Amino acid sequence: MSTPNYHNANNTPYGSGDPYYNESTGYITPMPVKKRTSNWLKIGVPVLIVVIVAAVLGGVLGSRAHNKDSSSSASGADSVPTDEAAASSAAAVKNSVGVFPTATNSLYLLPIYPSTTNTAAFTTPTFHPSTNAALSWPEDTFKPSNPSKTSVRDDRPRLLAPAYKWAVLPQLIQTDPYLKQWNDTIFQNVTEYYSLPPVKYNLDGGNGILDNAREIKMRVKGFAYVYRMTNDTKWVDRLWSELENAVSSDFGPDTDEKWNPAHFLDTGELSAAFAIAYDWLHDIWTADQRNTIMSNLIKYGLNRGVIAYTNSDNKGNGWWTNNTQGNWNCVCNGGLTLGALAILGDDTSGTAEQILGMTVDNAVKNCAQAVTTDGSWTETANYWYFGTTGHAEMSAALLTATGSDYGLLDSNKNFGLTGYYHMFISGPGSLFSYGDHGPPKFSTTANSMMLYGDHFNHPEYMLFQRDQHDAAEPWSMFWYDPAVSGAFWDGMPLDHFFDDPLTQWAAMRSSWTDQNALYVAIKAGKLTGHQTHNDLDLGDFVLDALGTRWAGELGSGDYLSTDYFTSDAQDATRWLYYRKRTEGQNTILVNKQNQLVTAAPTVKHDTTNDKQGSSTVYSPSSDSAAYWIADLTTGYSDTNSFKRGVRLINGRKQVLLQDEIDASQPIMWRMHTNATVTVDSSGTSATLQIGDQKLTMQILNPSSDMKITTGDAVRFPDDPALPQGQSDQPNPGVTVVMINMDAGQKNLQVLFNPQWPGMSSNDFKTPASVALDSWSLTSHN
Repeated sequence: MSTPNYHNANNTPYGSGDPYYNESTGYITPMPVKKRTSNWLKIGVPVLIVVIVAAVLGGVLGSRAHNKDSSSSASGADSVPTDEAAASSAAAVKNSVGVFPTATNSLYLLPIYPSTTNTAAFTTPTFHPSTNAALSWPEDTFKPSNPSKTSVRDDRPRLLAPAYKWAVLPQLIQTDPYLKQWNDTIFQNVTEYYSLPPVKYNLDGGNGILDNAREIKMRVKGFAYVYRMTNDTKWVDRLWSELENAVSSDFGPDTDEKWNPAHFLDTGELSAAFAIAYDWLHDIWTADQRNTIMSNLIKYGLNRGVIAYTNSDNKGNGWWTNNTQGNWNCVCNGGLTLGALAILGDDTSGTAEQILGMTVDNAVKNCAQAVTTDGSWTETANYWYFGTTGHAEMSAALLTATGSDYGLLDSNKNFGLTGYYHMFISGPGSLFSYGDHGPPKFSTTANSMMLYGDHFNHPEYMLFQRDQHDAAEPWSMFWYDPAVSGAFWDGMPLDHFFDDPLTQWAAMRSSWTDQNALYVAIKAGKLTGHQTHNDLDLGDFVLDALGTRWAGELGSGDYLSTDYFTSDAQDATRWLYYRKRTEGQNTILVNKQNQLVTAAPTVKHDTTNDKQGSSTVYSPSSDSAAYWIADLTTGYSDTNSFKRGVRLINGRKQVLLQDEIDASQPIMWRMHTNATVTVDSSGTSATLQIGDQKLTMQILNPSSDMKITTGDAVRFPDDPALPQGQSDQPNPGVTVVMINMDAGQKNLQVLFNPQWPGMSSNDFKTPASVALDSWSLTSHN
């Protein structure tokens, strides 16, 4: 299969700054199912997957789930405080149970949980504070009364992992099955890195070395970690060769733009890598080595940061410092901040202090505001990874080095909600990956969930992330709190509605722990204000059931395509490319035209508020229901009114998608799938099959013009032409299911019936026809 280049071009600011390099062809369903492969999304397959996934699977396959007893604190005993007793009890349960997942799904890279009830381990998420260094982190004694950005702790390391944590980590690894598993996996991964040659310079499309930068950072973190855990200097030597290579004549031009400040993400990530190397191994480097690392960090990183902020070279490489609430601001400011903190006190040039006077306040005004009022990320589900990694690294480094985060974590009162965004946007078929996905993540993970869980007192964030395939890397070894206890799903609602006008979307499911669960996510929101990473996708949805994704996302176009990131205006070139056009989404088309970027949808919704209990075996009651309705009229030309609603029915075993539209031009319903689609002779129902699983879809009460057809995921012959020399990415293995309708008033109801094992045809319900305005929680019982 061909692999499109998901990186940006010289004049496009938002390029290879994205997480999931997902997929070159077809849908984004980040992880394959059982023994099959998936066209939706082959999660960034470069070295990252070869090295990390293999090792991670090795770590996750094995014991079961961890978690401790969630005894509530309360009264104390005479000699042993209740908190200590609870912590000790939870630790005992944790070690008897081990890691909760029994395996990792090889298609979607999601944890597989045992079907069991463990009332001792699967309890309400909580933290059990302890002063026992075998069970919990000791308290940091560095607590300046008046923190300053330029006043740092005396001991090293000062970035993210202070010496007091390194001192007790070996003991905690022995008593916490998650830390032990991650430590083993890190060693496996780093052993793989050791035998590889230094990262080879590759300027992608004339402006991007982001993959190089992130891979170097990933290796630096690993080598530095393993050295500090073993004191074996072979890891220091291997790390040194990586640093030498990154400033050699073989790595970019022999100018101070070696780290490609024209695409400043590259500079930011390499600055972070050199900062970690300098700080974590400060005591092992020779004076000459320290001076070499510091001088190169200043020359290629921090000095370029000052130039970007002041625009003294008139190149505009610091555009991300101005009104940019997204991953660019977080990653660039984060890398510069780590670099400055690492050398503060050793640098006599004043550059470190100058950088800190710029980056921190700027990140508070921009990066920290990238979370909307409902916790969603302003860009996309995949860009959340990069943005929060940069944000978390910067926040943690400032806290450990200076004693304060200066508002990065708390200036946006809604930032603490972003963990829910990540949890609910993750379904059994992977992320609801609307919009662009970006290039390989390498050093980028979702481990910011660990830091946020601790800071915002959301143990469920930490418990959720610790079971994920990307948890095993150095940051989790220090951001994870071994005092956490419980099961993230215990008491977790099945549904969540995100109502910020910029990012409106909803997620509904039948279980958090069943890999075959039903999951529907759907969106509205505005079509501008997403750092030019979104699609024209009002009403777009994904559907998971039976361990597979039935309706999915195509993801990124080619980041090197002409004017891909130049504009999100109605006439933007971006909207000419199939994967970005409305026809490339799972929604309604009117007259085969794109949606209007001026759209301002409104939504309403309701749920029976079901919450999963402690058991991994969970079946919703027959009257369990949830629905979401969006008025999308403002997103369409030639349309008098249009509302789309989706609801789960019959105990969350079936899905009804209903469109009520009045349009003066022909209407087309579209859904992209990896399934083989067989349409019946009437044209009003179809059977979708992936592997040995089946799902049927049926048009209820069809008018004579409503017929199901299928086609390829390609542009219409009469679409506006692409720029000269440009083409769309192919989408092999993807079928578009279509329902064409004449102009006029239409009520299209499509019922999806996953063919659940043991469920007969009589067990499926055919719901009554109810107008969207009359939907209620009981309207379809």
